Amino acid sequence: MDQTINDDSDGDPLEIYTDHDGEVVLKKYSPIGEIATIAKDYTDSLYRTLGHIALISDRDAIVAVSGSSKKDSFEKALSTEADQVLKDRSVILKNISDGDRLIPLVPEDDVNQYTAQIICPIVSDAEVVGGLMLLSKESGVRMTNVDLKVVETACAIIGRQMEQ
Repeated sequence: MDQTINDDSDGDPLEIYTDHDGEVVLKKYSPIGEIATIAKDYTDSLYRTLGHIALISDRDAIVAVSGSSKKDSFEKALSTEADQVLKDRSVILKNISDGDRLIPLVPEDDVNQYTAQIICPIVSDAEVVGGLMLLSKESGVRMTNVDLKVVETACAIIGRQMEQ
């Protein structure tokens, strides 16, 4: 059995499950989790097409990674800074070569290893449900407006798919 309810403390929906021992398990509901398999397809495609590390998160953690070791970020909580970018519905493009300070995606992120970054929220039914991020570790690489438009398009498609 599973059921989704709203958690009265902060308004986040919860899923209720019973395990094989009959114990009740509460889990925070993530709409991105419903499309986790296609999230991985998106990150794989973006990595192959653009050559940049690609990540997708829900509102709490990274749910798909391509182009980098999973142990670095997969299923890790978003940093406060990355979460705020998504909450603010900001779209950012940052390049070290422009003197920009990159934003850590997870709390233990060493942003000094990256040279460029894009963060874009995924919006579904007028709510931010996650984000899509691109990173580069390659020296001299810059993210461009073309990279940004590809990310914005992917976010729009994912958001629309989640509405259906």
